[in-house]
Amino acid sequence: MSLHSIGQRELAAIDGPRGKATVQAVCETSPVLAGCLVEHAFGTVFARTTLSRREREMASVVALAAMGGCEPQLELHIEAALRVGADRDELIALAEHLSVYAGYPRALNMLRILRSGLERHQKMPLGTLRNLQLRDMETELFDSGGDGPVMILVHALGLDWRMWRDVIPHLVDRYRVIAFDLRGFGAAGQARAATAIDDYAVDLRALIDQLGGGPVHLVGLSLGGTIALKLASDQPELLTSLTVVAATAWPFAAFGERIDAARSEGVAAQIAPSLTRWFRGEDLARNGWAVRYARDCVDRADLNGWLAGWNALHALDIADELASMRVATRIIAGEADVSTPPNLMEGMKTIPASTFTVISDAPHMLSLTHPAELADLLLPVIG
Repeated sequence: MSLHSIGQRELAAIDGPRGKATVQAVCETSPVLAGCLVEHAFGTVFARTTLSRREREMASVVALAAMGGCEPQLELHIEAALRVGADRDELIALAEHLSVYAGYPRALNMLRILRSGLERHQKMPLGTLRNLQLRDMETELFDSGGDGPVMILVHALGLDWRMWRDVIPHLVDRYRVIAFDLRGFGAAGQARAATAIDDYAVDLRALIDQLGGGPVHLVGLSLGGTIALKLASDQPELLTSLTVVAATAWPFAAFGERIDAARSEGVAAQIAPSLTRWFRGEDLARNGWAVRYARDCVDRADLNGWLAGWNALHALDIADELASMRVATRIIAGEADVSTPPNLMEGMKTIPASTFTVISDAPHMLSLTHPAELADLLLPVIG
């Protein structure tokens, strides 16, 4: 295959029809420059697999933004980056990173052009982020705003509020959606470690107090679901409804093994076993934003927060409380979940006035892999 053919193929994969039109426009004035662009830039440099297409386009975006005066090219490469798998939040983070090295004018210019592209693709962030003092810790809180009933989303062990990112847009027309970072994770990673599941539940109760005292619709996934169960058992008057997603009410020996592994090997060594529990093989092979995000969260996790989460699950003692719970409850399992499989979660059907649903082919972190399907189950108001 000639360099020209390789370049044309790479150009089509990265820039689509717009890239081809750009090269044709250049060719009308300078066939030599157009040939160099196709054969050298795309046929030689960009075609090398040393960097992925996504990585190359992100590098192109930040280089053009740092140079300044390249707005048409910057716009084209932002579109290309989105085409080849760069994520909205990654591109926003690039603009923030750029401010450190190239200054605020260049970063703000990039953000302006990026915003235009995101609006065209309907990928603009929703709601507001703010720091929140919650008991003895500072955390980060997402608030969609609005006048709807409050729905609080509680994240899984090792991740942060962003695991709900792609679920939230489906909910905001009906609910005021709140999500925050649990003690020991994300923006609250350096907070005093929890000593039991009760600590997390008390934090959640404090958040509800700050939001006006409830009652609220409460949704939790994995550790977040177990925390939600605990609060529903202890203070049902705070909740209008409870949704437990891919969670447990029972301790298992495997939790102790994960504690021992983290203590002896460190948290970074838990990336592979965690991701293989959380995702399907095809998710890992695709390596989309969800997997990249989860991998980075575990890589950056604080050991004390990680251990505290697993210790809380290992010491669980709430199974006997399920039959006496007085909150309208949805139980949602993932068909392909190897951590909390449907046959495990069926044990929660002892909760009175509960429903049980399995999302087809969904793994453990189904808010990341099946956000629309999960949101469809959360939209109907119960309670």
